[in-house]
Amino acid sequence: MWSRTTLIAAALAVATPALAADPIVEQALSAGTIGEQWDGYIGFVSAPSGDLKHAVDAINIKRRAGYTQIAAARNVTVDQFAQTTACSTLRAVKPGQAYKLKDGGWRTRVGSESITPDYCG
Repeated sequence: MWSRTTLIAAALAVATPALAADPIVEQALSAGTIGEQWDGYIGFVSAPSGDLKHAVDAINIKRRAGYTQIAAARNVTVDQFAQTTACSTLRAVKPGQAYKLKDGGWRTRVGSESITPDYCG
């Protein structure tokens, strides 16, 4: 059985490496063109360029593969694990960056407000 700390570490390991590797993604995050979503994936706030769409799609594919592997080891669904990961990625959203909760509306983080969904605990 994995501890909660180990699970969170695994989730972050799956979700974050690709972000730091791509300047177009970092720029779009800072500009609020894309953002983290409640479902564990990156979404588009507005219509993306072809390059940005390709980069985000590649990240989401990598996330899905990682989520699938860890979810199988944890005996949970991929969606359950992805949402658990979203709890961590949403906490990491910086002021000025966009994010989307389960209600479907895009928001921009302001200051140090908490943006952790109620299901994160």
